This record gives sequence, C-alpha cells and structure tokens, in this order.
Amino acid sequence: MDSEVKQHSSGIYMKIVNLDIPVTADSAIVWQNETLYLLDQRVLPGTEQFIELYSAEETARAISDMVVRGAPAIGVTAAFGVVLAAREVFQKFGSKWKQHIKPLLDQLEKSRPTAINLSWAIEKMRTHIQELEDDLDPEAKLQKLAVEIHDKDIEDNRAIGNFGASLIDTESGIITHCNAGALATGGYGTALGVVRSVHAQGKLKRVYADETRPWLQGARLTAWELARDNIPVTLIADSAAACRMAAGGIDWVVVGSDRIAANGDVANKIGTYQLAIAAKYHGVKVMVAAPTSTIDMSLPNGSQIPIEKRAASELLSCGGQRMTPEGLDAWNPVFDVTPAELVDAIVTEKGVILNPDAEKMKNH
Repeated sequence: MDSEVKQHSSGIYMKIVNLDIPVTADSAIVWQNETLYLLDQRVLPGTEQFIELYSAEETARAISDMVVRGAPAIGVTAAFGVVLAAREVFQKFGSKWKQHIKPLLDQLEKSRPTAINLSWAIEKMRTHIQELEDDLDPEAKLQKLAVEIHDKDIEDNRAIGNFGASLIDTESGIITHCNAGALATGGYGTALGVVRSVHAQGKLKRVYADETRPWLQGARLTAWELARDNIPVTLIADSAAACRMAAGGIDWVVVGSDRIAANGDVANKIGTYQLAIAAKYHGVKVMVAAPTSTIDMSLPNGSQIPIEKRAASELLSCGGQRMTPEGLDAWNPVFDVTPAELVDAIVTEKGVILNPDAEKMKNH
C-alpha cells in the first residue's frame, strides 16, 4: 500500500493511500485493519484515491471538506470517527476517557449542519458510550456498533431500492439530482438504489443526471457510478431539466434527502426545489428516497431545517479557476427545501408514503 502525506489549509495532515482493493462506488467508506479510509470524492472521476484518517479531528475535517458527502455516508463516517476518538482519549486519559471524548463528539457533530444522519449516528454512539465501563477500553465495542450502522445502511438502501422500484413502470425515464448513490451512503444508494433496482428489473429506459452546480456531483459522481454499472445515463445541465421534461419521456424525478421534516417537507441539494416545481407543471412524479434516519420528527416543517451556506468562492470559481469578476459576491446555500405538496412519494426502508403529510409521516 503506497502512501503520500498532504497538509490541508487547516494544518491537519491527511494521508493519501492506494488500497489494495478495487475502487468502486461501494468502497467509498472502508474500515480495514482498525483504520478508516475514505474514497476522496473531491477528485473523482479523474483520480481514484483514498484518504487515511487517524483521529476524530481529521474525520470532522474530511466531512466538512467534502472528502465524503451525502447524508447517510456522513453518518456512517462520523460513527467511525467516534471509534477513532475513543482510541485517542482512552490512550491519553485512561478511565477518564468519557469526559474527554465529549468535545470530539461535538466537533464531529458540527462538521456539517443540514444532514440529520450525522447527529443521528453521533447520538447512537453517545448512548452506547454511556453504557460502557469507565476503566475498560471502549474501542472494540464502539467499532462493533459503527460496523453495524454501516451494514444496516446498506441493507436499508436495498430495501429502499426495491420499494421505490415497485412504483415505477416499464420503459421509464428518470431525472436525478446531485448524487444519492453508493458514494453518498454506506453502499448501493438511496435515489440511485431505486435506479439500480429499476434497472435490474428491466424497467429503466434512461437516467438523466443533472450536473448539479457548483460541486458537479451529478456530473462527476452520479454519471461515474451509473456508467460503471452499465446503466444508461445522459448528463444534462441543471437549467435543462424543465426543457427535458417538456420534450417527453420523463416519468419520475428521483432524489435523495439530507433531512425530512415531520410534515414531509424535504431538504436536499440546492436545485431540487426548482426541479420539483418543473415536475409538477409537466405531470412528472417526484420520489424522495431516504432512510428513516433522515426523518427529523422534532421539526414540524421545512422552515425549521438548518440550511448550510458555503463559501462564495465555490460559485465564483470552477476547478480552481476563477470564472467571475474580482470583487463579485455570491449567495451559496447548498440545500433547499421542497414542500411536501410537491412530493408524490417518500420511500424509506419501511415502505412508501404516498402524498406525504404530517399524519402519514407520524404513522410511518
């Protein structure tokens, strides 16, 4: 296994390694030899490299720096980050490790604000931590729980894929936005899990992938995943989606989510809201595919969902090259909220919620 150490602007070192495993979308998160490795999604598809992480601080930085992205994948990664935190504090503080792990858990939880799966995974690990003895090394038991979270996410995604596919007819065209595939989850994917299941059942005509500015997750990641699986995919500009619907042959918009409110309002990658509006006008149905860990019943509606704002430079530049006049400002929210009335179905590992509302969400 070759390696190279690079320093981030934060001063945190992360080691780039070449693992002796095939690089696939399902290998985005790897726990191997008691070490966490992440497929660096910032440099796909041109470069396929893993980042080796040694600490909770590095894991939090990897999440905020978009080495890993996608709500379920962030949750899984954070769970393994807790394992690294436990190793670090037990080695330093012994039986006093619990009081010293809390700041590291807080740091992980704050690494990205919108994805509820992050705090969901941290809370599961926190609860387990309280059950452990102070004077025993917690690493092995926390590792076991993190692996279970990872495995359960993959299992749930396959269930989501099958439930979603049951709604889709033969010879269907699908538009998707951002990347909600294996790269964004523990494996298989949510929205792309549905696509994979539809394709496996012989019902898919073609997927149209929005490029998804400014990080181009649709162009770099979704297209990469689908092409590798020999699933027919065509890339379109975000602004071409309504025109593509008007031309016919589109039956569904299928997207993932980073947080779903109690009434069925959905936070997803910026641009989802306008896609749902266009779908409503053109008679195209909208499906949101997400595990139940993405549902936040504590928030009555989408107006309460915290929306992450990122640096203006992400819009002002492309591929590291400035594309705009000097001195220009930019507004860069990275998620928007789609009202429940624009959503035809929310699909989780438990089943399908048609025309979601507060009562249906509560009983799901």
